[in-house]
Amino acid sequence: MSEHILIVGTGRDFPARIRAARPGARTTVFCRLDSVGRVRDPGDNARVLGLRDDAPEQEWVDLAAAVHARDPFTRIGTFGERNQNHYARIAEALGLTAHSPDTVHLVHDKRAMRARLSEAGVDSTAGVRVSGVEELRTFVRRYGLPCVVKPVSNSGSAGITKVTDESGLAEAYARAASSYEGLADAGVLVEEFLDGPQFSVEAVSEAGEHQVVAITAKFSDPASFVELGHVTPARLTDEVRDEVHTYVGAVLDALGVEFGPTHSEICLTEKGPRLIETHVRMGGDEIPALVRDATGVDVDECAARQTLGESVLPDVRATLAENRPAPCSAVWFAALESTGVLDRVGRLDEARSLPGVTEVRILAKPGAEVGGLTSSDSRVAFARALADTPEDAARAARGAVELLEFTLKVSPHQGRAI
Repeated sequence: MSEHILIVGTGRDFPARIRAARPGARTTVFCRLDSVGRVRDPGDNARVLGLRDDAPEQEWVDLAAAVHARDPFTRIGTFGERNQNHYARIAEALGLTAHSPDTVHLVHDKRAMRARLSEAGVDSTAGVRVSGVEELRTFVRRYGLPCVVKPVSNSGSAGITKVTDESGLAEAYARAASSYEGLADAGVLVEEFLDGPQFSVEAVSEAGEHQVVAITAKFSDPASFVELGHVTPARLTDEVRDEVHTYVGAVLDALGVEFGPTHSEICLTEKGPRLIETHVRMGGDEIPALVRDATGVDVDECAARQTLGESVLPDVRATLAENRPAPCSAVWFAALESTGVLDRVGRLDEARSLPGVTEVRILAKPGAEVGGLTSSDSRVAFARALADTPEDAARAARGAVELLEFTLKVSPHQGRAI
């Protein structure tokens, strides 16, 4: 029987990757109705099915089961965060290999994640789900300020606020309690503030065994926590790197991660590494491209191969062990303080021709409303660059985006365009 893979979510370019990797394989894409238009080359799939965003989870399971009864699925995969709960429940119902619903719940619900890590003795960072500002004040009286207020489920740094004074608690709660596209409204979480440099850790797991592929330094806006830059590999001592590897492995064990790529965000505090959040998916923000440039490991390819049931860990380790040039790879994002409608972007060719720059891409289309920095979606462009040191790579990427000139159209009350 030929392979028939159910892709939950639009799948980006993964349906095509999977079909190319396994001749004769067919893919069915099952996504939210508002995402059907983002399915690439829909006619290349066996079928594309869409459900309303508010469809009950059981409806997702029932529809998948109906297709399965007529045209059985041999495997299932998902490559983003938005649909992982449906993916896990469908896989459980159809007997397909996937992350368990419990693991998906733990990585999505940050309060449940904190509780599990504390029970396992891995991480004791305080975090409490709250239902109002008074409960925020109770947390502050116990753990002090600063604290971090954020949605229990969030993505793209949306709704996160660092609170340094009690007068800011009400506004922080309101921001975290707002709804964000594609995210379940799971409530508001307050956590103790973790002080120290932040990093992301990309790993690949197989049969419960974890291999860290890269540690990436992260540069975030101090007010919004939105990430502005990344560089791989981070400049760390071997001792700290080993400590991070061990810690992230313990986190993944505690959360029941058995296979696949993971993206964990950590803070190096005076007490050692502490988890900010983890995800059972590849990192965003061009991090897979940075990792591929710096290590030779293509995490996206690993995800596609594992979806097809292939073993990838031996190849990953062999690639990491190769004696090869190891450039440093960085990405930097542009954000605008002024608000308005994007008219045009200047000096793009100049930015692309700077030494070390490998890519400059505009994220906002002409006519889009831009300005402010509330989430990752607020960023308007990025540049990637290679260099011999992390510092030089980050400097080159940042220099490219700072060279760009954005012309905005603004209403008279908005002030003057920049």
